[in-house]
Amino acid sequence: MEKFILAIDSGTTSNRAILFDHGGKPVGQSQSEFNQIFPSAGRVEHDAEEIWDSQLSVIKKLFVETGIGAGQIAAIGVTNQRETVVIWDRETGKPVYNAIVWQDRRTAGYCDSLKKEGREDLIRDKTGLVIDAYFSASKIRWILENIEGTREKAEQGKLAFGTIDSWLIWKLSGGRMHITDVSNASRTMLYNIHTLEWDKELLNIFEVPAELLPEVRPSSEIYGETDADLFGTGIPVSGIAGDQQAALFGQMCTAKGMVKNTYGTGCFVVMNTGDEPVSSEHKLLTTIAWQINDKVSYAIEGSIFVSGALVQWLRDKLRIIKSSSEIEKLALKVKDNGGVYFVPAFVGLGAPHWDPYATGTLIGITRDTSDAHIARAALESIALQSMDVIRTMELDSGITMKELRVDGGAAVNDLLMQIQADLLGKTVVRPKITETTALGAAYLAGLGIGFWTGIEEIRKQWQEEKTFRASSETPEIENVRSNWARALDRSRDWNRPEK
Repeated sequence: MEKFILAIDSGTTSNRAILFDHGGKPVGQSQSEFNQIFPSAGRVEHDAEEIWDSQLSVIKKLFVETGIGAGQIAAIGVTNQRETVVIWDRETGKPVYNAIVWQDRRTAGYCDSLKKEGREDLIRDKTGLVIDAYFSASKIRWILENIEGTREKAEQGKLAFGTIDSWLIWKLSGGRMHITDVSNASRTMLYNIHTLEWDKELLNIFEVPAELLPEVRPSSEIYGETDADLFGTGIPVSGIAGDQQAALFGQMCTAKGMVKNTYGTGCFVVMNTGDEPVSSEHKLLTTIAWQINDKVSYAIEGSIFVSGALVQWLRDKLRIIKSSSEIEKLALKVKDNGGVYFVPAFVGLGAPHWDPYATGTLIGITRDTSDAHIARAALESIALQSMDVIRTMELDSGITMKELRVDGGAAVNDLLMQIQADLLGKTVVRPKITETTALGAAYLAGLGIGFWTGIEEIRKQWQEEKTFRASSETPEIENVRSNWARALDRSRDWNRPEK
């Protein structure tokens, strides 16, 4: 009986389940969106119970649609939106509050106070991260400070914290496994990426009880099995990675200096830096890519908060397109942006700027501006944000990128990929399988049970679908870059509260 790997891909806006065969090809997938909750400006939440229900339903739907039964699943790999915080009651399994999403900015003021206290160097040295509301630690503290009774229960060991991987695995295992992997732990701002331990000093700073925390495991090994009642049999869970690290692995960027960019809700550029962490001097993030056996691989990352979410905004709020796929056709109606620049700082600016008070800015509008110019400016903004990160990444690492491997929903947009190649002056390569986040989780799970013999066997499966080569450098390209910098300046610091 043929065996398959099930990848669970729990993203920011939807849950997916994808089955991969031994050749690394998807043989079926199911997807379901879930609700986005916006209690007030700058706050973004999810219903963790809805995430679980949605994830379970797409798995069961996938089994029905493909006719592949649970008995044919060799292992499960889990990949997830990172930094998002869930705290739940260990006895009841119920969350004490909505999941606070990585995009949420409610703790920006608290993070500012940590900077004023001079905590930046210590936290960066231990975690590789900059102090920002993006990461988990300040979100955990907010729940403990604002939801009655949670701090006392946390200190008594009655509550559990997890990023979405931990939450899903807890539910999959019937509450028997409270774990995460090194890649997700490295995004909490509580984990020391050098000692590979939860850091007591950081726990004290953020006032987080150690009793809340999951056990940290490698990214590829057998952790346990699913509750037999869920699917009729226990299935090994043997791979975990945060979504961007999983995409890096799925793109087979396993050698030092290889770079991928995932064009999803946000954009996430990640460079493999090998066995040693590289400290950024330009506010990029040093993170753990994965751990396989005893070997830890590190990466440097630039996180862009809004990319695909901008296209959704054009669809749902501005309504200049009816579906996300229409943006390319609309943008192709004009030869350039007509002087329009769009800074999509809807939730502040991420790397390398890290300005939580920046706001979305559309500038350069004249009477001649059309919806096509706005669509073109939106696509350019995605590529320009990525350009800023990649140029900074090359400075930090001392490595000149040879090519950019791309994936994610917007990577299918040929115009966007060509714009990206032109602005970078680099080759952009799109693989045949763009579901690289789920693929990376599947590969890690398969390695954990010996489904594949090793990375060399997997590397042979990677194939390119299309290559975009940079046009010759022109004054127009440089003009776009310089005007982008001016537009960025105008978006900065707009929403800072008055003293």
